[in-house]
Amino acid sequence: MQSIMQKEIEKSLEVLKSGGILLYPTDTIWGLGCDATNPEAVEKIIQIKKREGKSFIVLLENLNDLFRYVKEVPDVAYELIELSEKPLTVVFDGGKGLAPNVLNADGSVGIRVVKHPFCEQLIRKFRKPIVSTSANISGNPSAMSFDEISEEIKQGVDYVVDFERSKKSAAPSSIIKLGNGGLIKILRK
Repeated sequence: MQSIMQKEIEKSLEVLKSGGILLYPTDTIWGLGCDATNPEAVEKIIQIKKREGKSFIVLLENLNDLFRYVKEVPDVAYELIELSEKPLTVVFDGGKGLAPNVLNADGSVGIRVVKHPFCEQLIRKFRKPIVSTSANISGNPSAMSFDEISEEIKQGVDYVVDFERSKKSAAPSSIIKLGNGGLIKILRK
């Protein structure tokens, strides 16, 4: 018999493959997600969040996929991600193979390798990275639980994952930027 998580992953896969938007639990806070390689899907999230000119975090299932979506991965990135005790988003100088509207204006991209069973399995089965952005209208506080997510957001997505709704969200991820020559800049602790 299929578990609740497996059923929700299957439903989520259908939505992602059709270019739809998910409201889903992550290793940090509840997020809006879509196929990170599909510019039309990313545009839908921009419209839902009422957000312009900001990039999005991309979730990967494992470290080995970094080279597929980043032009140059400094060696220190692997160590930082593996050693981090809490979710860590790393901003790399050059993104590739992703929707242009996922990237920063300078071509950089924020990537987080997830350590969350639902997200790991979803991304593994989807075989592509997914967008992860807070489930709120731009400028409003991030929802720290499913119940704090506005009805406007819930109504704007194609599917609301029915898993871990009662779980309190963790804090948003730390964000660091890795520059040329191994320069590390902390953007959010």
